[in-house]
Amino acid sequence: MNRDKYFMSLALKEAKKAYDNGEVPVGCVIVKDDKVIARGRNRVLSKKSGVYHAEIVAINKAGQKLGDFRLEDTELFVTLEPCCMCAGAIVNSRIKRVVIGAMDIKRGFCGSIENVLDRQELNHRSIVETGVLEKECLDILQDFFKNLRSEKKSK
Repeated sequence: MNRDKYFMSLALKEAKKAYDNGEVPVGCVIVKDDKVIARGRNRVLSKKSGVYHAEIVAINKAGQKLGDFRLEDTELFVTLEPCCMCAGAIVNSRIKRVVIGAMDIKRGFCGSIENVLDRQELNHRSIVETGVLEKECLDILQDFFKNLRSEKKSK
């Protein structure tokens, strides 16, 4: 398994934990020097706040671990393309590289709707790679929403 697939598989494990807790299954890991320094998964429902996206949770943990908000020379692996809020946090954190599993054509701001991570006007740009373990990342999301729809119909 290549390096990107390995770290994306760890992000998928976080997404599975979110799924098991009834959260939209998005997972994230942040890597520095080939070591995972932070993990995050969606916690919007459990925290009752729209800001607890997987990326934000992982960025907060990485900042605490490194003792700095600047996460230069780190890589972020996430199962679903970051939204506008998360893309902004990535820019503000100065994350060097972002690896995305599945794109989000309705909410994604790393290439789908806009690419915030490559705006010349901003103080930082990240390298973006997409499609890593894309099928697996899409499968868990599609399964989650399929089950959610069937639960709503049965009520």
